[in-house]
Amino acid sequence: MSHAPQVKIPATYMRGGTSKGVFFKLEDLPKAAQIPGEFRDALLLRVIGSPDPYGKQTDGMGGATSSTSKTVIVSKSQHEGHDVNYLFGQVAIDKPFVDWSGNCGNLSAAVGSFAINSGLINRDKVPEDGVAIVKIWQENIGKTIIAHIPVSKGEVQETGDFELDGVTFPAAEVQIDFLRPADDEGGSMFPSGNLVDILHVPDVGDVEVTMINAGIPTIFVNAAALNYTGTELQEDINGDSKALEIFEKIRAHGALKMNIIQNLEEALERQHTPKVAFVSPPSEYVSSSGKKITVDKIDLNVRAMSMGKLHHAMMGTAAVAIGTAAAIPGTLVNLAAGGGERKSVEFGHPSGTLRVGAEARYEGDEWTVDKVTMSRSARILMEGWVRVPVEF
Repeated sequence: MSHAPQVKIPATYMRGGTSKGVFFKLEDLPKAAQIPGEFRDALLLRVIGSPDPYGKQTDGMGGATSSTSKTVIVSKSQHEGHDVNYLFGQVAIDKPFVDWSGNCGNLSAAVGSFAINSGLINRDKVPEDGVAIVKIWQENIGKTIIAHIPVSKGEVQETGDFELDGVTFPAAEVQIDFLRPADDEGGSMFPSGNLVDILHVPDVGDVEVTMINAGIPTIFVNAAALNYTGTELQEDINGDSKALEIFEKIRAHGALKMNIIQNLEEALERQHTPKVAFVSPPSEYVSSSGKKITVDKIDLNVRAMSMGKLHHAMMGTAAVAIGTAAAIPGTLVNLAAGGGERKSVEFGHPSGTLRVGAEARYEGDEWTVDKVTMSRSARILMEGWVRVPVEF
């Protein structure tokens, strides 16, 4: 019996922040995958190696974690004032599902570099030495991201001495600005209209939460309310099936109250959003790499769930939500950081610490944040082609 050969597609495997993903130029995808739909999803699932009942993604490019089961499609932008469009697909590991409902903040740090290296940016916008400014339209959420890409001798500078907790080796620093990250398209930064709500979760009880649309829809809860210290690492949560079930219940009921879903069953088909994170005042702990995090180095501790598991560091979009909520007096994030007005926050996460800046203002009965800024790093790990069996 004869079988058709594999399809060969140009692709780049990149690290952005604490995530990794397979990057494609839209025009390089097969014609049927250049538009949204079942064919595109099936193609990307096969590239990553999902669904995999073994949970390893051995027969694909995925790394068997939410941080490494990602795809990105980049194209020249038709949006005025923007250079490229960036579309992110979060690929489920054990299910035949690609979630297009949100952005990946970590991989946002790699989009500008990919765009320059792939010829999607006009060369006159890339200095011989200095910083190239790439204006990105984030298609999933309809937001603008500005990437500041270091350039040396006309090429993207990837090496450097910038250290990012959660990434083993240093690299060049990439500043990322998320412009007006809150949901302002007919919605509100706080969907309920409140900075703090009581969320009734069956079998859990009444839980105090801050629900915010900024960067990515996020539900914040106090660690103490769930009998945690806020200094937990992955092994403290991910091996506890009861804990994971509780977080998923909070996520589903929070999504319902945020009007992200219309019924609880829809939460199963929307795994990427919203996120759930738990916060606590600053306290000392030892990170997953053995680094001692002292109270004087952080404003608070934050732990976040991603695709049903505790994240090993912090999602970039969740960091946007953290920075935004920290800047607004009265949210659970702000109170955990000591309350009051602030323009930046440094928080502890399982791999170390991260600083994010945000300035909030109260305008017309609504809170507004114009820009959230953080530093990440990115580099190409491999470039060439991925090969995909055609029988999907």
